[in-house]
Amino acid sequence: MGGKKLSRREFLKVAGIGLAAGLAGCAPQATPTPTPKPAAEEKPTAPAVVKQRTNELKILAWSHFVPRWNEWLDNFAKEWGEKNGVKVTVDHIHQMDMAARGAAQVAAQTGHDIFQWDFGTSSPYLWKNHMVDLTDFINKIEQKYGPFSDIGRQAGFDPETGQWFALPIFFVRFPQIYRKDLWDEIVGKSPPDTWEDVLEGGRKLKAKGYPIGIGLAHSSDPNDTWRGLIWSFGGSIQDEEGNVVINSKETVEAVKFARALYKECMTEEVLAWDDASNNRFLASGKGSWISNPISAYRSIQKSDPELAKNIYVWKTPAGPVRRLVVGVLHAFTVWKFAKNIENALAFLEAYIENYQAAFEASEGYNHPTNPHLLPSPMPILSNDPTSDPPDKLSILQTADEWSAAFGWPGPNSPAIGEVVQTYIIPDMMAKAATDELTPEEAVAWAEEQIQRIFKKWQALMPAYRVRV
Repeated sequence: MGGKKLSRREFLKVAGIGLAAGLAGCAPQATPTPTPKPAAEEKPTAPAVVKQRTNELKILAWSHFVPRWNEWLDNFAKEWGEKNGVKVTVDHIHQMDMAARGAAQVAAQTGHDIFQWDFGTSSPYLWKNHMVDLTDFINKIEQKYGPFSDIGRQAGFDPETGQWFALPIFFVRFPQIYRKDLWDEIVGKSPPDTWEDVLEGGRKLKAKGYPIGIGLAHSSDPNDTWRGLIWSFGGSIQDEEGNVVINSKETVEAVKFARALYKECMTEEVLAWDDASNNRFLASGKGSWISNPISAYRSIQKSDPELAKNIYVWKTPAGPVRRLVVGVLHAFTVWKFAKNIENALAFLEAYIENYQAAFEASEGYNHPTNPHLLPSPMPILSNDPTSDPPDKLSILQTADEWSAAFGWPGPNSPAIGEVVQTYIIPDMMAKAATDELTPEEAVAWAEEQIQRIFKKWQALMPAYRVRV
């Protein structure tokens, strides 16, 4: 994964623009088990849904790290438009620009009809009341194909209203990607199955000139991987009811472990990495292990086929308590102020009907949020003719078992989205890794930042039931 970073100040600025224009239309976000509201409490009035005004369709989509998916979506949209007499425009933007673009469109109350969200850099929960209710649409999909997965529901189901405001389309897995030849020769063991394996093996590999790498700067990858480490040690940012619980002995132990990983297994370059840096690190032949989507492997297949033969994948490392990492959700939404809502819904239905083709165009990158949309075993992952051996990627079919949404074990929410987008967790790890703060101090610092965000959202939305 790759790209420029959206700073904390930049995110808060664009979010503030959208809030000033549209807070009255943002419904409060609830915890998974909502409590009844007093009869006297009134909800903010949601923006009205506009009627179809043109025979066009404008789609804003992610600029995928697998270019073939971008090409497939463009061609599919063009063919669908020609068949249905609709002029379709697809604009691709970088994942790091989604939050600002979403805020700007809400502020202006105009923009694309369909908007794709990357939960690693942007949170549609912030603007959910500006989105078309997709409950009937999702019910049709589930009646035809079967239910969405638990992680899929975190991408678009609003537990406060019992409605769907987004269509989950896939999540991005974060497996281990490693040099099997180096681990076999230097460590004498592969794959590394636990975080302790990664630490012990990383020490030996760095001593031989082959360090491991996890970013410690502001980008999506460290947001995902470091949360997984915290979860694996038994910690979390919030509990099931939305209470902030990051300051725990489990989190402190995870931060101590991260500090050891950095000092004993990595080099200082990780302090300045963006999301493409670990891909380049592995492709250089110097790197021996990263935590990353399979785009790193796919790019090496094209640039260095001989090196690719030694690149293997395995599920995220297990910790003392569990094996879990962030699965970065992606979803399509339709704005209530969109000019072409009917066309948008028709297009989304066609997309679901052609889900397998979309998956294959992603070269197995896009993990389904509805497992019933693909056959089992999954195409490509179970038998990839471009990999040696062809079943090299088969372990990725188990990603539902070791992937969770950012808010785990509690709900996704605007507060969780802001915690993600302000990179508090990578900063916490970096402060401890570089001895700016002790692990205990770093965790206390993170708690203060997160509490401030949760309290802010509670003040902005009094009925938004987050306990602080």
